[in-house]
Amino acid sequence: MIPIVKADGTVELEFIRQLKKRSGEVDEKVNQAVAQIIAQVKERGDEAVREYTVKFDGRAPENLEISKKELKEAENSRAPELLDALRRAAENIADFHRRQVQQSWLETKKDGVILGQRIRGLQRVGLYVPGGTAAYPSSVLMNAIPAKIAGVQELIMVTPPGKDGRPNQDILAAASIAGVDRVFLMGGAQAAAALAFGTQRVPKVDKIVGPGNIFVATAKKQLYGVVDIDMIAGPSEILVLADETAKPEFLAADLMSQAEHDKLASAILLTPSQEIAEKTKEELERQIRSLSRKEIIEASLRDFGMILVCRSMEEAVDFANELAPEHLEVCCANPMEYIGRLDNAGSVFLGNYSPEPLGDYYAGPNHVLPTSGTARFFSPLSVDSFIKKSSFIYYTEDALREAKDPIASIAQAEGLTAHAHSIQIRF
Repeated sequence: MIPIVKADGTVELEFIRQLKKRSGEVDEKVNQAVAQIIAQVKERGDEAVREYTVKFDGRAPENLEISKKELKEAENSRAPELLDALRRAAENIADFHRRQVQQSWLETKKDGVILGQRIRGLQRVGLYVPGGTAAYPSSVLMNAIPAKIAGVQELIMVTPPGKDGRPNQDILAAASIAGVDRVFLMGGAQAAAALAFGTQRVPKVDKIVGPGNIFVATAKKQLYGVVDIDMIAGPSEILVLADETAKPEFLAADLMSQAEHDKLASAILLTPSQEIAEKTKEELERQIRSLSRKEIIEASLRDFGMILVCRSMEEAVDFANELAPEHLEVCCANPMEYIGRLDNAGSVFLGNYSPEPLGDYYAGPNHVLPTSGTARFFSPLSVDSFIKKSSFIYYTEDALREAKDPIASIAQAEGLTAHAHSIQIRF
């Protein structure tokens, strides 16, 4: 089901190369289909959205927009244990993200110069939330709560209707808890286009965030520049570092927790212990029998999984930094010693009792993370994802007189004499 391989400096690098290929270029037919949808929505607005909703979702909802009353009713109708879990998770997410808030600043220098930076939330953000079997209320909380903390003035959520034309009630409950301002029943590339351009009823947004299928991801990519987007997400991935003290039953369970997302998901174990490697494989074969998504897990582990036996933990750390995984677990005797050495990972889970689903649902850090090696230069979704910054400058006449010659020298060196003239004419 999953191969056990000894690291030799070549096999692991080839494996990384193969992993990164799996989320390569989108099929040109998908690109063309999405481009056509975007063009139609841009030109015909709500009419086009309704046509595509009927085509792809089976029927259009009676009401495009969900009322605040319906949101509250959905929240109150959920099972008490789910409602309590969502509310407690929301509190943890809010507590973590409040610590990310930046402040505007202003500095006055001795010569009267004033410099500063103004920080504020985006005016309007669109949140895409899948429906159907991929309806994840946790994603609503993870996207909406940082946006509200950042000061986004209006948060617009879109989610596709079910075959009956009705929304997923768990999604609506999470939207109510997270403080989403407006909810529209529409999905797919047409929903992303409606958010980007605005329609007769759907307001135009400044940024689109949230997960979606290949058509939604492609639409976001094509619409980047018309609006900002969060990131282009690839298949889920987990990398587990384990020394000889790790528990194979835990390791196997954690690998499968990500493999069940998708046949393209990747689950990798790195360990210097041959015994841990073999026992973890045995646990995978034992535990998978009782899991509902057994076929998906088997395909993921077979095609994109690996147990890599390293020569040392130092080699394992180097591999982790090269792979730059979305999720990175450290199941070692002293996991804290690795924090400063693991530079490239979306989110790091330390110790035997910090499994990845803890971050997916409850602990507080965001679960919207960079994938496909982009953790080398991208960061998780955060309050920073929903703000914009402007700098401001004030110079007195005397201060500008002091700076005019250096400015003119640089401008003339660049051949931009009008720049120099703009300064010199004042004197």
